[in-house]
Amino acid sequence: MSRTVSSWILNSARNSIVCQGKGRWYSICIPNRNKIKWKLVVSKTHLFPAGGYTLDNPFPLQKAFRHTSTEEEHFSFQLSPSQINDILRAGELSHKTLDLNGKTSSSVLRFESNQLASNSPMEDRRSAATCLQTAGMMFGVFDGHAGSACAQAVSERLLHYIAVSLMSRQSLEEIELAVESMKPVRPILQWHRHQNDVEYREITSQYFENLRVYWQHLLDLDTELGFSLEEAMVCAFKRLDSDISLEVQAPQENELMRNIALQVAFSGATACVAHVDGVHLHVANTGDCRAVLGVCEEDGTWSTLPLTRDHNACDEFEIRRLKREHPRSEERTLFVNDRLLGILMPSRAFGDVQLKWSKELQHSVLENSCDVEALNIYQYVPPNYHTPPYLTAEPEVTYHKLRSKDKFLVIASDGLWEMLSNEKVVKLVAGHLTELNVQKPQLTFKKPVNLGYMHNLLLQRKSRGLASLDQNIATHLIRHAIGSNEYGEVDPEKLAAMLTLPEDLARMYRDDITVTVVYFNSETIANYYRNN
Repeated sequence: MSRTVSSWILNSARNSIVCQGKGRWYSICIPNRNKIKWKLVVSKTHLFPAGGYTLDNPFPLQKAFRHTSTEEEHFSFQLSPSQINDILRAGELSHKTLDLNGKTSSSVLRFESNQLASNSPMEDRRSAATCLQTAGMMFGVFDGHAGSACAQAVSERLLHYIAVSLMSRQSLEEIELAVESMKPVRPILQWHRHQNDVEYREITSQYFENLRVYWQHLLDLDTELGFSLEEAMVCAFKRLDSDISLEVQAPQENELMRNIALQVAFSGATACVAHVDGVHLHVANTGDCRAVLGVCEEDGTWSTLPLTRDHNACDEFEIRRLKREHPRSEERTLFVNDRLLGILMPSRAFGDVQLKWSKELQHSVLENSCDVEALNIYQYVPPNYHTPPYLTAEPEVTYHKLRSKDKFLVIASDGLWEMLSNEKVVKLVAGHLTELNVQKPQLTFKKPVNLGYMHNLLLQRKSRGLASLDQNIATHLIRHAIGSNEYGEVDPEKLAAMLTLPEDLARMYRDDITVTVVYFNSETIANYYRNN
């Protein structure tokens, strides 16, 4: 790649057309199966009022690494290997599930996660938590658009809504009594967060109050049996999206909270959440994030089991669903240029009230708000907008009973899947697992142990490549997603170029990428079948 491709990237950026208006429109080049696919997307700057809470990029690239404009006089793609690793590993998160005895009895052995920003600020979010009052663990990936506000809110709230939906009536009554008596409430979730993961701290109390209204509603249902896990996930997704819509319509004296509610509702987010309890795996998906299972067959080969469908104009089921929900006269205008109403790529998402509310409601809410233009919120009604809602947050839920041969689950935003196929991702994770096992240090010391002997051991480990291998599998996948050449090998010069692209150009070549890989405990799963 080096000089030739670097020059092509820079020249294509300087020659591209940028139309100013309600956000900036870019032509985006995304390599897909060795072909070049161009599409148009809109990117909006995400603003908060002065003195208010700001959603800074949780993993900012140092200025020495990333250019701010394609017009810089001295434009360079040079990065040292250590600088590349610093950028790629900034968002790494990993967690092992251990009991009090230091052993793993859970079907989840560990998980590893990472993020890489393209947008500034980053619009992707992620969540991981252990359920404390019910069983299991949950993992979520959230891909925001038109700003990060909706993805941020959903990443903080959705797992709580699912956990509450799964709680017994007795547990809900105990929590409600504790709140009424102003006593401490037992935690519902134990979060597993990166130190740079951001939170809406200023609005946490309102979020809790609306969660309380939800569990009060569940108590009013007067059902002893409660929800199945699939019902709980569907109900939680739909209820949270409803709350996002209602919160922005409610009177709000606090300007900061009002602005956050506006930005959450008028931006959007797709979501993919996995719930693992023993051998029971449920995946709920809304939009175009994806979950894929890596399966090791008896003969040692690896296969791929997709657990989600991308909800977009490429999916025949989604096209038929939308045609059923709207008059025949709208069949030709539901999808224009492979976008919902010519605007949105995913056909399911949280927020995006512009595609859910009536024209009158949109006008009423925005007219009664403060300076919405300062928040980059505009009232735009697309052509042929006749029978809303056109968008839903209702998820598809897939159930899979884990087997000993099911080794890992990959959940990622579409920034990864645009670059790598399902099969390639599973192959990379499987190869990484094998390489790690081969390169585990053999600490069998000869006696007496001296410095020379230890030095030789370290040299042997280094010669086997352990020092250069990404320990975090999510980092390994991101490295390959943005740095692979046509032969599937990482090109260091291409990788450096993709990481140093200026902010006004990076989104043309890659999206935000968020990856979480969950490793399953084959021994625990095998024990389940032996005991049952």
